[in-house]
Amino acid sequence: MSNKLSFGIICLQRSQWKEEVRRWKHVEELGFDSAWIADHYCIYNQPTQPWFEGWTGLSAMANETKSIKIGTLVTSIFLRLPPMLARQAMTVDHISNGRLILGLGTGLPGTVEFSMVGLPDYSPGERVKRFREAVGIIDKLLRNQSIEEFDGDYYQLEDSNIFPPPIQKPRPPIMIGAMGNKMLRITAEYADIWNSYGGRGLNPKEMFDKTMKRYEKLDSHCAEIGRDPKEIKRSILIYGEEAFSIFHSVENFVKFVEKYKEAGFEEFIFYYPGKEELQKVMEQVSKEVLPTFR
Repeated sequence: MSNKLSFGIICLQRSQWKEEVRRWKHVEELGFDSAWIADHYCIYNQPTQPWFEGWTGLSAMANETKSIKIGTLVTSIFLRLPPMLARQAMTVDHISNGRLILGLGTGLPGTVEFSMVGLPDYSPGERVKRFREAVGIIDKLLRNQSIEEFDGDYYQLEDSNIFPPPIQKPRPPIMIGAMGNKMLRITAEYADIWNSYGGRGLNPKEMFDKTMKRYEKLDSHCAEIGRDPKEIKRSILIYGEEAFSIFHSVENFVKFVEKYKEAGFEEFIFYYPGKEELQKVMEQVSKEVLPTFR
């Protein structure tokens, strides 16, 4: 891990498209390091509300922005076959001139989006098994451009390839959103970045405590496989109570970042605030606070 902190904003794609473009450009102009898009078929608890598709939107934003890192937070691997997702990632890496971060996860269980697209709502255990195969395929295709044969429990491939190779070498960074022990093991094996958001229905202390237990577990998995844990960047999505209050004041922002910085986190991702007064605090933070953390 480096000592430099980075700061990103996730813009949930539920506004008019012109507003989505304005937000992404605003984030870049303010000097944030990264901008993110969600990747679900719909808003899981409001399936009839407006919602733009993630990878199509990300491709468009690659053209609308110039220097900021861009990524999915995170892509549900079940909505696309792994080779197709690898080719999508390669394409967006080219469109963005090497600015893609490939966020991957298992998706949210128990939501309507899977039945809406005709997929089973897999059990947590099967989700992880499928994810392991998928991330292995994606990693290998992006690194090597070809897989002669893959005969897994869930995916079977012959002479699969992607050309041209991605711009970033050996491949675009992979971020894995991981909460459970088995997913943290996969993170230790494949990820360049680990992202966590604490969990649902937790207060700030519970969020922090659970996150730190996962942090330690990831270190343990790295030790088991002989990987230096410092190779994996630690990223936190600000979620729950703190997501709503983070831009209420500069003091709230600084307090949160200091807490997780001391715990070893290097990347902080916040939701784009919907209210104008909160956007003004975000702007103040970008000018007055971010440079001091960097």
